[in-house]
Amino acid sequence: MSKRIFSYTVLIIASIVSIFPFLWMIVSSTNKSVDVTKGRLLPGTHFIENLQNLLNTVDLIPALINSTKISIITTVLAMLIASLAGYGFEIFKSRTKDFLFNFLLLSMMIPFAALMVPLFRMFGTISQSVPIIGIDTKTAVILPTVTTAFLIFFFRQSTKMFPKEILEAGRIDGLTELGVFFRIYVPTMKTTYAAAAIITFMASWNSYLWPLVILQSPENQTIPLLISNLGSSYSPDFGMIMTAIVIATLPAALIFFIMQKHFVAGMMGSVK
Repeated sequence: MSKRIFSYTVLIIASIVSIFPFLWMIVSSTNKSVDVTKGRLLPGTHFIENLQNLLNTVDLIPALINSTKISIITTVLAMLIASLAGYGFEIFKSRTKDFLFNFLLLSMMIPFAALMVPLFRMFGTISQSVPIIGIDTKTAVILPTVTTAFLIFFFRQSTKMFPKEILEAGRIDGLTELGVFFRIYVPTMKTTYAAAAIITFMASWNSYLWPLVILQSPENQTIPLLISNLGSSYSPDFGMIMTAIVIATLPAALIFFIMQKHFVAGMMGSVK
């Protein structure tokens, strides 16, 4: 009995510590800047005022639209490319497959900050001939992050648990390899796709460093850049900033809660 009480106590404390920043953010969005500075923990009545100030100060809607477009396109392309790569690494046999996969995993050791200068120079060169995928374009934000070694590794590990007999049955029935992939593999691995989609969408939605480097026009800025600009003024309005953070948090939180069940199952590596 004492062990159970101790476990519940630890879990309750951990839950409070985890959820407190989120609750404080919501409460602060209803208070004035001076109240936020003082650390007021009680809800106020200034949310509408903060929202109006936010809409009058910055172009919130275009930033939300930019982030939504970039995140959705990145997620869709990442799911397609990473799942195809993970499927190929696990299903098809090759002497060089393991070497290539290990080499791919080594790339996870390289911090993205070390790649930004070469990437920026590359997109600067490309923009001279193909402006649509050059500097200060959404395409330049999407392409370097369209998939990662982690996602490919994640799909390959999940594919290890996939019943290979189903694939063989599909081939015997006359399906092409792409038919087997899209008509058998993809529907069966929906929990893995859900988990990977949540991870990719949230990473793209919250991405700050690369968009800061590659995007130069105010009309192309994403929501993290907009919030960063709000906090860089001489006398920032913390109530307005907290309101912007709440609005920026809602899409990612909503997607996570909707797909939470599939996310847990996908992270556990289950195949249904």
